[in-house]
Amino acid sequence: MTALPNGAGLSRRGFLAGAGAAAAAIALAACTPGGGGGGARSAYGLLLPGDVPPQWDRIRDAVNKKLKADLGFEFKPEFINWKDYGSQSLLKFTAGEKFETALSARWLNIAQLIESKALVPLDSAINSGDYPNLTATIDKSAFDANRWTDGEIYGIPAVNSAARIHHHVARGDLVEKYAGGSITTFEQLEKFWYDVVQKEGIPGYINRNSVFDVLGAPTGNLYAEGWESPDLIPLYFSSDSLLFVPGKNAASSGSANAVPFWEYEPYVESLHRVRKYYQDGIINADRLNADPATLRAQFDGGGAATTWGITDGNDTSSHLAQLEKAVSGATLVTLLPFRDGEGAKPNQTFQADNVVVVNAKGADNDAALQLLDWVSIQENHDLLQYGVEGTDWKAVGDDGYEATGEYNNFPGFALSWRIPLERKFSRMSESESGWFEWSKSYDNFTLDPFATFIPDLSEIESEHSQITAAIAEYGNPLWAGAVEVEAGLDSLKKAVDQAGLTKVQDELNKQADAYLASQ
Repeated sequence: MTALPNGAGLSRRGFLAGAGAAAAAIALAACTPGGGGGGARSAYGLLLPGDVPPQWDRIRDAVNKKLKADLGFEFKPEFINWKDYGSQSLLKFTAGEKFETALSARWLNIAQLIESKALVPLDSAINSGDYPNLTATIDKSAFDANRWTDGEIYGIPAVNSAARIHHHVARGDLVEKYAGGSITTFEQLEKFWYDVVQKEGIPGYINRNSVFDVLGAPTGNLYAEGWESPDLIPLYFSSDSLLFVPGKNAASSGSANAVPFWEYEPYVESLHRVRKYYQDGIINADRLNADPATLRAQFDGGGAATTWGITDGNDTSSHLAQLEKAVSGATLVTLLPFRDGEGAKPNQTFQADNVVVVNAKGADNDAALQLLDWVSIQENHDLLQYGVEGTDWKAVGDDGYEATGEYNNFPGFALSWRIPLERKFSRMSESESGWFEWSKSYDNFTLDPFATFIPDLSEIESEHSQITAAIAEYGNPLWAGAVEVEAGLDSLKKAVDQAGLTKVQDELNKQADAYLASQ
């Protein structure tokens, strides 16, 4: 991993412990709730998002056999469907369940977890020198970029690039047929969608419901303005609450002047655009309650022209085999319709999209840290992510792999992603490979003025909770395109006003202004 230009030293996404690590872990356990570790060890729980991968029982047994031999314990992951993961994982923390690690992030629930002291602070463990595999595969700058407001580290960044951009995974064969083989602007993409709907009778784009799909941060798959000028990342206390738009001159003026998203015209235009897409059949009509696994199966079965992707190098490997079985001659391409192409320099915070947190009430915090070190070893990382070498995959060159079995889609971003250990799928499309390499360079991005700003919820917890509930009831139908924009916004505005919008907005601006003054 490289440092940011000008010495900023930030980065993003993407433990076979000896006697010294055991001693450090005992010390950590002594000062953290639930940090036992005494007595016989057994199987420890992990929360992972998504569906159980094919052939999982066999792979889990192989991993546990090696874990047992190396560390004296086994692991027992629990897979939770994506659409339920945020709420279910938060509920499990609240209920005091004894699992060891979970995926979290600002876009999930890490703010609430830190506020409720549900997570183990990790700074002392990371700096102890007792987890050499972990610290060798995650650069210090990645940890520093993901410190909380108190200066502490509460999660292990699971990253494989400098930054990740939401984009489109498209049927390459359809792009050839209806777009002359190339789509480089949002206007071309929109025309392609309408042609596909009219002539093929399938949706142009399918995805589960997401505010970031429609409003972007800085790009959203349905947010045209983001592809024209990818220079806005909204501010928020949590991503399931209300998004606020800071002033364009915040950094120079020292005043955030952040306003609710509906006061920013490009966002309102995007809501109208998505409403039209919904009515015209361009997007999936079940977005509001769509099951991610069902949508994946629909795209992989040839039932849509494009779907959601992200520049992490896994789009081709996750879709191609099933798509080829379903549609003879089908191919995949990666589309990032920036007006300025690879010169767009989108804003980024370089905070990790995915962090692995340790449950303060877990049965054995010692085991959690040892596991995170253990999966930071190439052999163990490969076994978990790709399966048994020779059965499920074979190496191609120094850093590539070819899948030879059915095992796939293990969520490494929730446990084991490490930039130096990730292998490239041997059949990665040329377009995906190009954009993936582009995403690894910090020089291709602009550091956002609020890059390390993380607002504190403590003064507005009650109002925030009520606003979050209002967003779930009135905001989600807007993101889905399922309601008329004016009526939907009126209902949302009334609900958040009653919930305490003025107080929340004032508190956000107060904290944001203080942040700007400190820079």
